[in-house]
Amino acid sequence: MKADIFLGIDMGSTGLKAVAFEAGTGATLAASGGGLPYRHLPGGGCELRADAIDAALMQALRGVAAQLGPRVAQVQALCCTGHGAGLYALDERGDLLAGRAVASTDQRAAGLARNLAQRQGDALYQEVGCRPWSGQPSLVATELFDAQGGGHRAIRRLLFAKDYLGFLLSGEIATDASDVSTAGLLNLDTGVWSALAFEAAGLADLMPRALPPIVPTGTVIGRLLPARAAACGLPAGLPVVMGAIDLLASLSAVGAVKSGHAVAVFGTWCVNAVVADAREPKPEVGAIVRHGPPASRLYLENSPSSMANVAWLARALQFDDAAAAVDCAMSVPLGAEGLRFLPFINGGGVAAGATAGFVGLKGHHGRAHMARAVIDGVAALHAWHLKRLAAHGLGVPGRVAALGGGARDPRLVRLLADFLGHPVERCGDDETGARGAAGYAALSQGASADEALPVRCVTEAPDATTAQAHAEFHSEFEALIGNMAPAFAQLAGRAP
Repeated sequence: MKADIFLGIDMGSTGLKAVAFEAGTGATLAASGGGLPYRHLPGGGCELRADAIDAALMQALRGVAAQLGPRVAQVQALCCTGHGAGLYALDERGDLLAGRAVASTDQRAAGLARNLAQRQGDALYQEVGCRPWSGQPSLVATELFDAQGGGHRAIRRLLFAKDYLGFLLSGEIATDASDVSTAGLLNLDTGVWSALAFEAAGLADLMPRALPPIVPTGTVIGRLLPARAAACGLPAGLPVVMGAIDLLASLSAVGAVKSGHAVAVFGTWCVNAVVADAREPKPEVGAIVRHGPPASRLYLENSPSSMANVAWLARALQFDDAAAAVDCAMSVPLGAEGLRFLPFINGGGVAAGATAGFVGLKGHHGRAHMARAVIDGVAALHAWHLKRLAAHGLGVPGRVAALGGGARDPRLVRLLADFLGHPVERCGDDETGARGAAGYAALSQGASADEALPVRCVTEAPDATTAQAHAEFHSEFEALIGNMAPAFAQLAGRAP
């Protein structure tokens, strides 16, 4: 008898992919997807048209169904995961408002976020676990839809990326705590939507009417609509299951939710996280997320730019792709002969108003030095955040797993291990976000995700002969970022 199949759909900050996994072995049976055509706009805007999302979703599902062939009948359930925050607002017809979604890397509300942080940042941190930042749905809505003039009243439903995919497939509207909390919109104590967060953004009247119900991950929220099933070749009536934000799905896939070890996600964002018990007083980290059990928290240390820096590098210096940029970078030793890069192409969580740039650029530096400086900066920033988590006693000492697209390259993971001074597990050869979503689908059908969809990682060890050089580089990197704070403030239009 052939094993059951569970389908995970992952909408990231650059692409959308659907992956089918075999229960028991955890083997990947089919995978399909591609890039998403985000539009970068003046003023830091980053948007994605509704029709592009729909087309990418259906193309991915058709590809998986075709690859499965007759085994498509063994698919038991599907589940979606995706990047957090940004704005997925529906109008009265159930369409994305203005025909587009707004990405979490959008920076048009940066000024609003800074002003709000000055006034209510501490109070918001205590209630929702994070201070205001430009990609929050509430602030994006306020900035783009004229909250003072009432333009925001056109928002009839407020969703997140994974929830929008679930709505397209099932017609049902719901979300989970991990997305609401990551967006800074969940009261950590009560587990319900935060009135303070919406009031602070000037959107108090959205709460009674626009916010979806919060349901547990692994809950069946609906069934695959007949028209969708016919269009993509999946079984009609297939259970559509509530997932979690992509970070939590990835942590679940590699066992980090249970073990409590730290993970570094080399994705568009520089994401670093640990699952641990709730603590009071709250540790001063980037963000605290409530999910699942009431006493469990996801502690985050993030910046909006990790592999986004490498993607920019590839575009700006006309490399064929990100891999070619890394190849070129590795032809130059650590430190790029004195050249440094501030890895904040989409802003940063390290210092207020952080922006990207090269420091120490001289006439002898060329394309390879610039590439190496970017790669060094990306890995060093992950290490900086991970060390901050460890300083709060968060995580298992000496154990970190690297996930995300960048973790497919062992050289980047080895560089992180060199900066941390201990081995790092590499899970970049597997679609961990989609695997985690498929695990929630398995959970909805009574299966244990750990047993149904096992995953294997490999370990990258640091080079003992270069330990001192990497330690010195990282110490200088931390000092440089600290010393740049006045310049960041000046460039942001504020007094240093």
